[in-house]
Amino acid sequence: MSALLVLYFGFAGVRAASLLASGTPIAIAMGVALLVLPLIGVWALVRELLFGARSTALVDKLEAEGLLPDDLGEVGSTGKPDRAVADAAFAKYREEAEADPNNWRSWMRLGIVYDACGDRSRARRAIREGIARERASRGA
Repeated sequence: MSALLVLYFGFAGVRAASLLASGTPIAIAMGVALLVLPLIGVWALVRELLFGARSTALVDKLEAEGLLPDDLGEVGSTGKPDRAVADAAFAKYREEAEADPNNWRSWMRLGIVYDACGDRSRARRAIREGIARERASRGA
């Protein structure tokens, strides 16, 4: 999907260049828009790819330390844990993150449990917080 998006950005850039070269005010405005929108798209794509790489690295680190949430039960046929079991375990991880808000491990575990509970937006926020806390702990 990312490769198709990059291909689209390339085609949009070629079209934008031809509109800018036309010399008419409306075409130039459209050409500028065609340049700006793909740049925003590239920024969003890079941001998502970095989020994926950073979060995967931290989950791998948690796994190596044996600190992944282990009370979410078995995964079902969808590859996700049972939501009722995840909901029951949620309070423990929320309290852990609240008790030690500077600990990136607790934020990452909270994000994993949010995801298991089906709350993707809060999962992403918690994981982003975990990434930020881990970077701060390294002094980056």
